[in-house]
Amino acid sequence: MLARLLRSYLGRYRGALIAVVVMQMIQSLAALYLPSLNASIIDKGVATGDTGYIWKTGALMIAVTVVQVATACAAVYYGSRASMGFGRDVRRGIFNHVSEFSAREVGQFGAPSLITRITNDVQQVQMFMMMTCTMLVAAPITAVGGIIMALREDRGLSWILAVGVPLLLLCVGIVVSKMVPQFQVMQTRIDTVNRVLREQITGIRVVRAFVREPVEVDRFAEVNTEVTGAALRAGRLQAVMFPSVMFILNASSVAVLWFGAGRIDRGEMKIGALIAFLSYLAQILMSVMMATFMAVLIPRAAVCAERINEVLDTESSVVRSAHPTTDLTSHSTLELRDVGFHYPGAVAPVLGGISLRATAGQTTAIIGSTGSGKTTLLSLIPRLFDATSGSVIVNGVNVRDLDPDLLWGRIGLVPQKPYLFSGTVASNLRFADPNATDEDLWAALAIAQATDFVSAMPGQLDAPIAQGGSNVSGGQRQRLAIARALVRRPEIYLFDDSFSALDLATDARLRAALAPHTANATVVIVAQRVSTIINANQILVIEDGAPVGLGTHTELLATCPTYAEIVASQMSAEDAA
Repeated sequence: MLARLLRSYLGRYRGALIAVVVMQMIQSLAALYLPSLNASIIDKGVATGDTGYIWKTGALMIAVTVVQVATACAAVYYGSRASMGFGRDVRRGIFNHVSEFSAREVGQFGAPSLITRITNDVQQVQMFMMMTCTMLVAAPITAVGGIIMALREDRGLSWILAVGVPLLLLCVGIVVSKMVPQFQVMQTRIDTVNRVLREQITGIRVVRAFVREPVEVDRFAEVNTEVTGAALRAGRLQAVMFPSVMFILNASSVAVLWFGAGRIDRGEMKIGALIAFLSYLAQILMSVMMATFMAVLIPRAAVCAERINEVLDTESSVVRSAHPTTDLTSHSTLELRDVGFHYPGAVAPVLGGISLRATAGQTTAIIGSTGSGKTTLLSLIPRLFDATSGSVIVNGVNVRDLDPDLLWGRIGLVPQKPYLFSGTVASNLRFADPNATDEDLWAALAIAQATDFVSAMPGQLDAPIAQGGSNVSGGQRQRLAIARALVRRPEIYLFDDSFSALDLATDARLRAALAPHTANATVVIVAQRVSTIINANQILVIEDGAPVGLGTHTELLATCPTYAEIVASQMSAEDAA
């Protein structure tokens, strides 16, 4: 997947990359030409007192310098454009790929890790691409060209190059090899910091309610210290690298001056050639130093690229059909045929042997103890997960064979944890139907029993909603989520414990208003309260993932001990209240 993104990137930015290569080649050749001109001024102009030659060669040096500066600026410009484009394309590719994940894959990586991979990891790879575009061509040309030009000036000092360059490469290689595992640890610990911080911000009310601020501060300090420790270890290695490079560079320069002075004294070398040789040596070692900058980025970029590739190589367990059904003839029917679900690696299945049929105008309720698999069962219908056994049939077609957009367009889901996006009341409701009018929104709010509090909000439909709906209460958030599903007017409504935050009176009014609106639709309700589902056409009772009863309220009281026990416990609680 990453290779495909890279091929697309190369096709899109071929022109910019070619420009970078050309500009860097010109820049490097200009840099290599300048010491030679400088040497000729000293040996031919200054030594002979030829002022005209000095002015002429000096003007040429200025022109070459201007070309060098211009091409360097152009290389940075095109390199920045290409690398930023690469980062954008990779981020978009990861986001699009992650959006195809089922809940299983999202849970496998974890939201904090996915966020880190899309942001921090891509940024590290992008920075490496930037350095590659601005240094990769110039460094080897300067290094190889510098060696050739230095040998052209004087071969007697070539042994200094033969010692200095390999020694420099050896030092860099040792340090880089030790930095790779440190960056691997660091990226993992950044994930941990992201996860802890996300938990603390999301659960700030719980933290304050239980006076856990000091504990959470210590918890964050611990993971923050771990990241700092990993970064310091990598930083110490990086700190060792640059003094080593500078020591070898300066030692080589001293050696050139020491031994070059003897050659000049013996008449074997000219002063201009010595200065040029010294300049070429500096260019050679500086190009190696430029490569060192890249070497610092390579370990972290390699770790980040591996983590990105891990996401891109993970295929969703919910796979689109090769030849999906794009048209449905039947209307508002739902059937589960011996459905089961088993998490990978789990000892026992979450669900097994679930069968039922629901048609238009019917309300089907699902009830059971906590952890019995109700939410998982409901998630199989819109293919948030795929059933591992049996079939889920919507409008006569297996959901695996349906075009996902067609399937989701027929379903209105109100999840157990209703989520609102940052924006306004209207933008959240129009999430279901962008073309809905204000009248449609108010009608949905009226059915969801949300008209009163929305009317009281400043701006009403234009009232701001914070991320996650944190500026409204749990009951208000739940009613807005119900209204959002109503705006779509789907054929199948899925309510996953969507009335739990409502008081009994509001619950009763909402269900009464909902009945006429869903008269031609199939309604499936997961609930904990018997009062919410007592009038359902059929009630499925689940215990430990297996069906233990199916029928109306009256029938189940007589035939299903589990349901009778649930009813008895709730009636006792109501009597006690």
